[in-house]
Amino acid sequence: MDVWNESCAACGATGSPLTKLSLGKDFFGRSYDRLSPLSDQNQKWYCAPCSMHKNLQRDVRDIRAEFDKLRAGHGSELSRGDEFRRASLRLQEIMTVLSATHQPSPFLSGHDVTLLMERLNTLTMPV
Repeated sequence: MDVWNESCAACGATGSPLTKLSLGKDFFGRSYDRLSPLSDQNQKWYCAPCSMHKNLQRDVRDIRAEFDKLRAGHGSELSRGDEFRRASLRLQEIMTVLSATHQPSPFLSGHDVTLLMERLNTLTMPV
């Protein structure tokens, strides 16, 4: 659903369509639903650039959560070599996007993404 007469919850932009990202798949293909009453008490709407950065933030969060599981010795999507490589590549792509934008992301810092990339590089890639 798009809203035209509100402002972006991240950057305050007005006059462009706003989107609320509530349903979809996470980076590892698992479904998520933010429409449930417990998790969606404060609805936020974002312009197209901020929606993109919100998706990037979600991917970083998903990869970090799986990294933390792997480091703790729990089952993790990153224990599969193809997912590990895909996550590493995605972090590089996210850094490229963050480096190419003229304004800082309202959701991500390049430093945090770089730190996660470095942490991921300390692990031996599963085969």
